[in-house]
Amino acid sequence: MKTYSAKPTDIKRKLHVIDAADKTLGRLSIQIARLLMGKHKPIYTPSQDTGDFVVVINAEKVRVTGKKTEQKVYYRHSNYPGGLKSITLGNLMQQFPTRAIEYAVKGMLPHTRLGARMNRKLKVYAGPEYPNMPKPKAETKKTKKSK
Repeated sequence: MKTYSAKPTDIKRKLHVIDAADKTLGRLSIQIARLLMGKHKPIYTPSQDTGDFVVVINAEKVRVTGKKTEQKVYYRHSNYPGGLKSITLGNLMQQFPTRAIEYAVKGMLPHTRLGARMNRKLKVYAGPEYPNMPKPKAETKKTKKSK
């Protein structure tokens, strides 16, 4: 039996819009990472980017369980002496509501150039609207022609 490898012509990308309102951060991030990697498709190939585009809306309404808002801390360093900065999840959600989802999903993707390409297909928005959102169709009334 031969191993299947996806070709660029076989890859068809869809757009998935996910509403993050009242969803748990970790479980939502797993779902998003699977869509970005393409693991939900039968043509999934680990060495290829077979994933879809994902748009997450209502990121400010995502939930976390337990005391994570006070206890979970994100660190970054400026590479200068004394340059270690830290921020709790609660403060991060107040200042930058989209970054909590972005950081969680980035940690679940491969830490390679392929993972960086997958991460570029993710767009996160704090509110319910996003650019290029489909417009609701206006109802048109059909009138009868008189003879």
